[in-house]
Amino acid sequence: MDSFKNLQNTLLQSSINLSRSRTDYFFTILFTLILICFFFLFSASDNTSPASRLHCSANKPPPLSSTVFPGARFASKSYRSCAVSAAFSPAETCHQIPGNAVGSASVEEETDSCDVFDGHWVVDEDFEPVYKPGSCPFIDDAFNCFKNGRPDSDYLRLKWKPHACEIPRFDGQKMLKMLTGKKMVFVGDSLNRNMWESLVCALRESLANKRNVFEVSGRRQFRNQGFYSFKFKDFNCSIDFIKSPFLVQEWKFSDKAGTRRETLRLDMMEGSYNSYHDADIIVFNTGHWWTHQKTFQGKYYFQEGNHVYRKLEVADAYKKALRTWARWVDANINSNRTRVFFRGYSSSHFKGGQWNSGGSCYGEMKPITNETHLAPYPWMMVALESVISKMKTPVFFLNITKMTDYRKDGHPSIFKQSASTIRQGMFQDCSHWCLPGVPDSWNQLLYAVLLKSHKSLGSISSY
Repeated sequence: MDSFKNLQNTLLQSSINLSRSRTDYFFTILFTLILICFFFLFSASDNTSPASRLHCSANKPPPLSSTVFPGARFASKSYRSCAVSAAFSPAETCHQIPGNAVGSASVEEETDSCDVFDGHWVVDEDFEPVYKPGSCPFIDDAFNCFKNGRPDSDYLRLKWKPHACEIPRFDGQKMLKMLTGKKMVFVGDSLNRNMWESLVCALRESLANKRNVFEVSGRRQFRNQGFYSFKFKDFNCSIDFIKSPFLVQEWKFSDKAGTRRETLRLDMMEGSYNSYHDADIIVFNTGHWWTHQKTFQGKYYFQEGNHVYRKLEVADAYKKALRTWARWVDANINSNRTRVFFRGYSSSHFKGGQWNSGGSCYGEMKPITNETHLAPYPWMMVALESVISKMKTPVFFLNITKMTDYRKDGHPSIFKQSASTIRQGMFQDCSHWCLPGVPDSWNQLLYAVLLKSHKSLGSISSY
C-alpha cells in the first residue's frame, strides 16, 4: 500500500508541472490510469507461486483419471527426463511418461511422474522371460535365436529398470481381461512385427488352454498380403499385424520415356488403413526403411500428387509422410474409442558397415553400460515429436530408443537362420531382436501404461 501511495504522489506532482490545457490534462489522466493498471498487474504476477509456472506448454492435458486416455503427447527430446513434479507434463521440452500401477497407493503416486523410458538394464540371475525360449510356435525363424543355435543366454537375464520407479511384471491374464472383446493392431515395419510376435507369445504363455489361440489367416497369406492376425477365443479379442513400413503409400509412375518407376507417395496413406481404422488400440511405427539407400538418397523417389521430386532430403520427406499420417489420424480416429500409440525408433548396432556392406554384431554378449557411449538422439524422433505435438488426437509415444541403444547384445546377428546354414561373410541382422528378448520389455511398458489407464478409469467396459 505504501508503494502505491508513493506512486500516486509522484504522478500527481508530474501532472502539476504539465500544461494546464484541456488536451494535456486529458493525456495526463490517461497516462496515470495506464501506470496504475500496470502496477497492479506487476504486483499480481509477483505473487504467483513458482509451481504454477512449471508448465512446458499451454496445452496441458487433464490428469489420466479424468480422461479416456492421456491427452499429452509424451516424448523426450533428449535421453534425460525433465524434473517437473506434475503428473503429466506435455510440451516440446518437458514430458513426463505415466508410470504404472503395481499394488500400493504409494507406488502408484510415485510412478505418476516417472519417465519409465529413462532407466538402465540390470542383471537378474533369477529373471525369467515371460515365455521360455523355444516354447512359442508363432515366432518367425529370423527372430528365433534359440532355435537357430545361439549358444549364450545372458541376454535373457537382463530386465529394464526405470531410474525413478518400479514397473509391474507382465501379467498376460490381466492384459487379456483388459483386451476382452477388443481389437489391437500393430501397423508398421518388421520391427513392429518383432514387437507383435513378442506380445502374442507372452499372452499365449498365460493361458492354460493354448489351443484357443489360433491364426486367423495362414502364414503364406500373411507374407503375400502383409496382414496377419491371432484370435484369443476365450477373450474374443484379436492381435493383428499389418505391414506398412512407411505408413504412406508405395507407388509407381511412368516417366516421359514410358518407363515404370517406383516412388513413395508422401501425400497418401498406405491402403491398408481400412483394416484398422476402427481398432481399439493401434501401435504405429515407421523408421528403418527410411535409412535404406534409395530412400536416403531421395533422387526421383518421393512424390506428391503428380509431382516427383528430382531430389528431396530424406528428413523433409519423413516429415511430410508423418504429417500425412497425422492428418489421417486426426480425421479418421475416434479417440473416445481408439487408443493410439507410436513406438519410437529401435536402435541398430552394425559395426564395420551396414547390413549389406559387412556390418556385424556377432559375438556381442554384453550390453552397453556407459550412457556416454550411446548414440545421439535420432533425427527421426525429433521430427516425430514435432508432428505429434501439433495433433488433436492423443498419441502416446513409446520412446524405446534409449533402452534399445544399450542392447547391442540382443540382435540375432548370424543366428537369424539355422546354425547349419550359417556361412562366412553372410549378412548379419543387427536391427531386429531375438525372441524372447528386448521387445518383451517394450510390451511390459505398454502393459504398464494400459494397466495404469485401466485402473484410473475403474472398469473394463469404459476402457
